Amino acid sequence: MYLSVRYGIGTVMTKPTGKLYQQVAQAIARAIDDGRYAVGTRLPGERELAEEFAVSRHTVREAMIALEIRGMVEARHGSGLYVVGTSNDGGTPAELDIGAFELIEARILFEGEAAAVAATVIDDEALAELDRILADMASFDPASAEAMETDRRFHLCIAEATGNTVISTVVAMLWSLRDRAPLSAHMFAEARREGIHPRVDEHRLIVDALRARDSALARKTMRDHLRRVVEDLLAATEVEVLRRARSEIEDQRGMVAKRLHA
Repeated sequence: MYLSVRYGIGTVMTKPTGKLYQQVAQAIARAIDDGRYAVGTRLPGERELAEEFAVSRHTVREAMIALEIRGMVEARHGSGLYVVGTSNDGGTPAELDIGAFELIEARILFEGEAAAVAATVIDDEALAELDRILADMASFDPASAEAMETDRRFHLCIAEATGNTVISTVVAMLWSLRDRAPLSAHMFAEARREGIHPRVDEHRLIVDALRARDSALARKTMRDHLRRVVEDLLAATEVEVLRRARSEIEDQRGMVAKRLHA
């Protein structure tokens, strides 16, 4: 498979060298280094870049955040992302591993099926444990570390309820990657800062489906829940860009006010 890169001068086919968001980030970084996007200029919008590279909005968002972390682009004046440096200007060339959207895509696949399997074999003891976890989730401050850990316990409990060690190991690995992969950790941390936390009602719907031993419904409620996590992350990263832009505007207003009153 090749990545389509047009740069406005005709399509260029480049061989992939990493994950899709990394390919997009690398292509834009090369374009910046080659002067196609000069320092100080505005990058094309998210929708335009998605069309340019024939990828999803999620992939472009992860690529842009990766470039922000590397110090190559930043938000300005609420008008989009601007180039602020090249890959040789101090931005780290280290790979950022796994993005949050890529990770959730895998979780939708694995945890959706894990819930479907669990619905066929789950016992009363596991259901009681899930009820206890839901009670804990409802009692903790949503922004607390305890609430985050309770969310993890909930999903791992369902995976373990399948009775399949491979399934439970894979789900546990996906949860571990959420906090270990730098890009993913950055995006989830931003979501928490924006007040996005585990929703008890969505988790309760999953337990209801498991208690009914309804595999199709268990799969659907799990997938619906994780798709809402994707929507939350998109909203959180949009808010992050807007907040930085507002902060910069306020700084500029302050500077103008000082000059006017000098």
